[in-house]
Amino acid sequence: MKRAALPGWLYILFLTLLATATDEFVIAGVLPAVADDLEVSVAAAGQLVTVFAVVYAVGAPTLSVVCERFAKRTMLVVGLLLFVLANAAAALAPGYWFLMGARVAAALCAAAVASAAFATAAASAPDGAQGRYLGVVTAGMTTALFSGVPLGSWLGGAFGWRATFWTIAAVGAVAAAGLLATAPPVPGDAPAPLRERLAPLRNRAVLRLVVVTFLAASGGLMFYTYLGPYTSEAAGDSYGLLSFVLFLVGAAGLAGALLSGRAADAWGPQRSLRRVLAGHAIALALAAGLVFSGIGDRYVLAAVIACWAFFAWALTPPVQGSILTAAGPSAGMTAVSLNISGLYLGTGIAAATGGAVVGTVGVAYVPLTAAALMACAFLLSPPARKKGLRRPTSRPATPSLGPAAD
Repeated sequence: MKRAALPGWLYILFLTLLATATDEFVIAGVLPAVADDLEVSVAAAGQLVTVFAVVYAVGAPTLSVVCERFAKRTMLVVGLLLFVLANAAAALAPGYWFLMGARVAAALCAAAVASAAFATAAASAPDGAQGRYLGVVTAGMTTALFSGVPLGSWLGGAFGWRATFWTIAAVGAVAAAGLLATAPPVPGDAPAPLRERLAPLRNRAVLRLVVVTFLAASGGLMFYTYLGPYTSEAAGDSYGLLSFVLFLVGAAGLAGALLSGRAADAWGPQRSLRRVLAGHAIALALAAGLVFSGIGDRYVLAAVIACWAFFAWALTPPVQGSILTAAGPSAGMTAVSLNISGLYLGTGIAAATGGAVVGTVGVAYVPLTAAALMACAFLLSPPARKKGLRRPTSRPATPSLGPAAD
């Protein structure tokens, strides 16, 4: 049977997540320019990236609880408009602390928008296609990981660092207009006591999966952070080789994000999750073996890194599907936002842990350490169950039982 074409609003959600996730990384490519213009050190300018990630991680579950009763289209459009204003403020920032405040505001908006985007995709997907829909949304975040820094560097060099924020604001405005016109009406949850809305915090199955995400993100992003030094260690120092490897990571990662969504539909999210984690651990072990073996062959290196990137960015669709299944229909948005927090906290820990490994035993041990973390994630992941996802957002039996969809 021929698959139904994906709706246009799903691609706008892809653009939405591309914009919000790029906002975290885009400034990394222009740190010297920001530091010079605002008369601070490069290290201080780097904290603009760190603060965004920390606020995003903390804000995602908090805002999901506060905003769960609102219709998802309202959250998406209002959140994006505030996100646009925050980035416009960043572009106009007269000083460092003003820019820091704008980054905090943008991170809070991005966290709220991401949670609503995943909830909308899963709730509006046809039966048996939730993984595929989540895969498209995830691909937006995936693309941001390998496009944000190059985009920031190019825009900063061509038009100045403030142009990076104007660009993000423009993309956010386009996404807001598109979602206002096309997003499906997904209602918010009926009013419930705070204890009930915080239920995912007491759900061991949900928390277990959040820890799995944290460990997997720590391992995978640790290797990604030190991919340049690793490439030099494994196959010699070559700018051309590193550029090709980064392109390969982008292409294979995007394929992994899209195909893992279909795999989650075909095998069930939990079975798909275990296969992704196992493949990721094996790929990291191969990367460790390659550097210790001293083979130094560029084609072998490319094959290993492509395999790693595929599994690294295949994580989110099956883990989000597993989270939705564990949380049940009434707490899906809060559970998804907790998982996003685990992802971002893992990303933050990855750089620090990898730095400690490089400083003590050398870059060759980074993939080995990452493989150990991935093995722990696999062992902690839940056993496979019957395939299929539950809807993340409860739907009232009659219009009077909960907030109306916008």
